[in-house]
Amino acid sequence: MSNPDTENSTRLKAIIDTAIDGIITIDTRGIVESVNPAAARIFDYDPEEIIGRNVSMLMPEPDHSQHDQYIDNYMRTGKAQIIGKGREVLGRKKDGSVFPFLLSISEVRLQDKLIFTGIVHDITELKKAEAALRESENKINSIIQAAVDGIITIDTRGIIEMVNPSAARLFGYNAEDLLGKSINMLMPEPDRSRHDGYMHNYHVTGKKKIIGIGREVTGLRSDGTIFPFYLSISEVELGDRKVYTGFVHDITKQKMIEERLRRYAAELERSNHELQDFAYVSSHDLQEPLRKIQAFGDRLMTKEYDNLSEQGKDYVDRMLNAASRMQNLINDLLNFSRVTTKSKPFVKVNLDTILSEVISDMEVSIEQTGAEIIRSPLPEIEAEPTQMRQLFQNLLSNAIKFRKENESPIINIYAKSLQRQAHLTATPGDELTEIYIEDNGIGFDEKYLDRIFNIFQRLEGQKYEGSGIGLAVCRKIAIRHGGDITASSQPGVGTRFIITLAIKHPED
Repeated sequence: MSNPDTENSTRLKAIIDTAIDGIITIDTRGIVESVNPAAARIFDYDPEEIIGRNVSMLMPEPDHSQHDQYIDNYMRTGKAQIIGKGREVLGRKKDGSVFPFLLSISEVRLQDKLIFTGIVHDITELKKAEAALRESENKINSIIQAAVDGIITIDTRGIIEMVNPSAARLFGYNAEDLLGKSINMLMPEPDRSRHDGYMHNYHVTGKKKIIGIGREVTGLRSDGTIFPFYLSISEVELGDRKVYTGFVHDITKQKMIEERLRRYAAELERSNHELQDFAYVSSHDLQEPLRKIQAFGDRLMTKEYDNLSEQGKDYVDRMLNAASRMQNLINDLLNFSRVTTKSKPFVKVNLDTILSEVISDMEVSIEQTGAEIIRSPLPEIEAEPTQMRQLFQNLLSNAIKFRKENESPIINIYAKSLQRQAHLTATPGDELTEIYIEDNGIGFDEKYLDRIFNIFQRLEGQKYEGSGIGLAVCRKIAIRHGGDITASSQPGVGTRFIITLAIKHPED
């Protein structure tokens, strides 16, 4: 027949040995009488290394030296410091490292003696987690406090619970002036009166008008001035309640810049229209007196030429040549002004077809100079066909005109695609193409690169005919088609023109 006391003792030992927390018993002298496997593991000892020794071996200073005195004081006065209460203390492992644990001590009176039982709960990981949480909270708080943008937290009634220095400064307050106040104090009318209604509607319907979306709103400073800012709001669940955090980005300077740019653009557009009108009207007005000069010059050549002296004949020739150059200049100026004033809507244009037509039109000059044109497939884009013809014609004419003496022009034309990237004047996201036109001509010094695309600029002086408007027209056309034009060159080596065009770039 089994003994109940033996069974209870066995069951109790099994519970103690398998407990997760450490259990240590000591006598009134502080000598360890028993230690369960968990306690030995916590302190990194084998049980036999602890049993029979003073429990102070498991304590760092000053408890290590003062522990016997703690027991003596209790035995003498009966005043408990920790017995029956429990508290956080420090332990010392076998390797000398110190760690935190929760210690609760109970006093047990046996028949012939008094013992103390300590329950040891290691809180090392808990302390690490607490330290990490504190560090995280400190980082978040530091970020909030140092943030350039304003950050404000309110409860579901619209009462301000937190405001960072940037937000307080932005609205012209001290932070303590805002805490506990309604958020609508920072709003001008009509939002000031309607804000509580906005929150009520959201709580009833759940329909978000700004939470998680963000939009541009206006704020009211302490001095009564109103300013624009971009507000984004996030909703956060904190246990049993909600809070709303607003991020405030002041856009006052941005709005001022936008307004200045708007005015500048409007003024620039007006100025461009005036300039275009002036160029167009002036060119037309110059036509009539020029026709008279040419008409009377022609009469002199046909009716009075034989009566003129050799010097007079030279004067008439020079006058008619000047008039012819003037006529070309006026026509070029009209073409330049018409790039935008007489422009037509964009349509799908096959650049290969346009190039073939231009080459066909220039057949005579190509044959006369022995020019060789090497071409690769060009893309289809949205453009104005006439202006694309003008672009290719100007650049091919230049390549033939500015050839080396006793050397036939070689012109290479090909394209490269630029996939969806912001480039030059194109709108971000446009698909672009780069058209390359390379020649083996006389080239130029790249220090003059900025000049060659300006109107009336001619690097070669009077050696080559022209008004200096052709490349300016090319640039104007390229810009109108969502791109630009540039070049690379060396004297005596040749020139490469790079024209960027938007493949899909509908006009504004």
